[in-house]
Amino acid sequence: MGKIIVLRLGHRKKRDKRITTHVGLVARAFGANGIIFSGERDEEVLASLRNTCEKWGYKDFEIHYVQDWLELIDRFKQEGWLLVHLTMYGINIQYQLQEIRNLFRKKDKNLLIIVGAEKVPRKVYEIAHYNIAIGNQPHSEVAALAVFLDRLFNGQELLNLFEDAKIQIIPSTNSKKVITRISK
Repeated sequence: MGKIIVLRLGHRKKRDKRITTHVGLVARAFGANGIIFSGERDEEVLASLRNTCEKWGYKDFEIHYVQDWLELIDRFKQEGWLLVHLTMYGINIQYQLQEIRNLFRKKDKNLLIIVGAEKVPRKVYEIAHYNIAIGNQPHSEVAALAVFLDRLFNGQELLNLFEDAKIQIIPSTNSKKVITRISK
């Protein structure tokens, strides 16, 4: 299986801090290997996600910022990555998921998943191999990313355990149970 990186386009510090953080949290928890931000540089969001990885595990999760997102997309495309843009204007996921899954799993393709913040430039629609809609109604990019990754992995990512976690939730039906591991 290839590598998955999420590209968050057009982050705006004042408006998108919480949503961009949640895009990163979903990417990490649902099986991506990293996230790259573009738009306004926001050290607070980058630090928050790094802190989450430090405490909750997956220290190898890549967290980066790039100013020139188009150059990044072009480079990934030239390197043979599969480019999937999540947009409510795309083709419904159920019609193209199997094809994407086959390319990702069987052909060992790396996958760049593009999610926007502000209005996504037309160029992204043109350069992406797939413009995928989770639904054709307004919805959150956080929800779109979660549904896409969950469908891609058939729910198996929900069983991920992060061996390097310092904090871990113990599933419980009637209370909060958290353990803290002390590193040696």
